[in-house]
Amino acid sequence: MLAVSVLAQSGSEVEITAEPHHHLALENPYVRVFQVEVPPHQATLMHWHRHDYVYVTLGDCQLENDVSGKPPATLKLKDGQTNFSPGPFAHMVKVPVDVPFRNVTVELLQDEKGRQAPASNWDEGRGLNILSGGTEDVLFIKDDVRVSDIQLQPGAMIPKHTHPGPQLVIAVSDLELRTSPVEQTSTPVEMKAGDVKWIPAGPPHTLMNLAKRPARMIMLEFRK
Repeated sequence: MLAVSVLAQSGSEVEITAEPHHHLALENPYVRVFQVEVPPHQATLMHWHRHDYVYVTLGDCQLENDVSGKPPATLKLKDGQTNFSPGPFAHMVKVPVDVPFRNVTVELLQDEKGRQAPASNWDEGRGLNILSGGTEDVLFIKDDVRVSDIQLQPGAMIPKHTHPGPQLVIAVSDLELRTSPVEQTSTPVEMKAGDVKWIPAGPPHTLMNLAKRPARMIMLEFRK
């Protein structure tokens, strides 16, 4: 623990790929996804975020966020809390409590292009959509990416819908789902909390929670 603290405070800044608490889970032309875990009373190295990014907190936690050139800030985050951070900047995260800090960090690799995208009908879907046995809450639209919090009770289903572009699903809870493309065989999807799954654009489909417990996931939707 002492070694980590000394390195974290040394002032040297490393790329996010060299920060040992950030574990690369997925990379493609749209995103670079890291699963992050910092044990209690430890800290990350000072590291760079070169791109805008979305992060999803896994479990309630408290941390100190030290952004290079700014005063330290204490953050209290809730399970599933999802935020957007514009890059570039360097920071380190300290965990001063007995609970680890876990999240999924999603770098938006097309952020520069996304900032230039014109306003469109993405905004028409903003807000809370009440489903039969669930909710779909559009949290924000950044860099031409729509980010939603989807919660489904056991047996609940999102009715037939279409995603014109690919999606990234981040499991906040353990998931046991069934996706059923129209006129095609249904496909089971099982994920543990913190798992990520990239879904290419596809035909209209439904999505059902097969588990006997509520399901919660964060979905990032990209254009074609």
